[in-house]
Amino acid sequence: MEWETVIGLEIHAQLSTQSKIFSGASTAYGAEPNTQACAVDLGLPGVLPVLNREAVRMAVKFGLAIGAPIAPRSIFARKNYFYPDLPKGYQISQYELPVVGRGQVDIELEDGQTRTIGVTRAHLEEDAGKSLHEDYHGMTGVDLNRAGTPLLEIVSEPDMRSAREAVAYMKKIHALVRYLEICDGNMQEGSFRCDANVSVRRKGTEKFGTRTEIKNLNSFRFLERAIHFEVERQIDILEGGGAVVQETRLFDPDKGETRSMRSKEEANDYRYFPDPDLLPLDIEPAFIEQVRGSLPELPDEKKHRFMNDHGLSAYDAGVLTASREMAEYFEQVAAAVEGQAKLAANWVMGELTGALNRESREITDSPVSAEALGGLLRRIQDNTISGKIAKEVFEAMWAGEGDADQVIEGKGLKQITDTGAIEQVIDQVIADNPSQLEQYRSGKDKLFGFFVGQVMKRTGGKANPAQVNDLLKQKLS
Repeated sequence: MEWETVIGLEIHAQLSTQSKIFSGASTAYGAEPNTQACAVDLGLPGVLPVLNREAVRMAVKFGLAIGAPIAPRSIFARKNYFYPDLPKGYQISQYELPVVGRGQVDIELEDGQTRTIGVTRAHLEEDAGKSLHEDYHGMTGVDLNRAGTPLLEIVSEPDMRSAREAVAYMKKIHALVRYLEICDGNMQEGSFRCDANVSVRRKGTEKFGTRTEIKNLNSFRFLERAIHFEVERQIDILEGGGAVVQETRLFDPDKGETRSMRSKEEANDYRYFPDPDLLPLDIEPAFIEQVRGSLPELPDEKKHRFMNDHGLSAYDAGVLTASREMAEYFEQVAAAVEGQAKLAANWVMGELTGALNRESREITDSPVSAEALGGLLRRIQDNTISGKIAKEVFEAMWAGEGDADQVIEGKGLKQITDTGAIEQVIDQVIADNPSQLEQYRSGKDKLFGFFVGQVMKRTGGKANPAQVNDLLKQKLS
């Protein structure tokens, strides 16, 4: 507890443009290696880059969403370094004058506290290619399809003090770029990844410790594990009298540890200078206002609306707005059972999410549509079936056996609401269990659950639970 962790993240979001940032080559994922890298992406002699207007629009959209100023003029620079998958020997990026200035995002922690994390800048740049190390028998393959894909690099302030805060921040940015529809957020394909700058210092010390950078973390779990390991590693070094070396490290998820990759470059190592082939990027106020008018309802706004309009708790509203797709699904279900938003929320967060997780599906790939789930909840609402029977119906719907009405009819699951029929079953249960009846009437109130269970068992779970409870109380007293 003597040490404090300091974390800053550099998030790289691939922008969802159809072509690359400085060429007309396709950005589609999954093509055969080296089939989508044109002469401009490779920097061959005589070619000139042309800036993609859509990439600029997406960057401005993000900047407005985090309350950041948009630079009326920004500059593209060449960032020089050698790496096998960087064919030109430099990367076109932004340095001194980024397109998006300082902004901020609020994150909510598990204990309900809210923290504000500063965003230093967000700038446009091109992605590098990809080095492939598997199945090459000691050699490295290079796929340049990704070279030139537009990136928005989002650089945070060193405001995070734990791995969980870092994960909460990364999740917030992930949700935001997907809400804005500027990045698909697919971490398995590398569309959304981050570098974590981690250092430790003794509590009460203002000066930051020496930081290390953990490169290319493409899952929230890996980010958390990598930070935990790195913090412990640095503390062990310092408590042992050593000094932390500023370097770039990689996280090995199989071993759960970070390992040294190379010494950490400083800005002057990259020898930044303005790209002579690209004019300054001038953005007119009218363009910014046009983009502002296209902003959707953002996660925090949607969360507060869910709380105000649907009466949901902050926790439920937060879960349901974690992704745009989840929020839209919930709203469709809630509309089908007007006045029962909590019922809709419970089913979306419970049965539906559980089934999706069980089969590793996205909500957009759910076999049960929002309309179909709404139809099921209407049958709970009008007492056609009980909540317990509804779970059986849901599983049948998930398996493709039809909508709620078809399953209920086909399986004969309609709830028994005939008072006379329920009374007959109750009378038979009481007659068959004289010993339990005597014990109940002598004060063993817990046996009431026994009688309820027996009635539900004899009716195949179809009896209306509320009616069973009311009628049993009358009969047993």
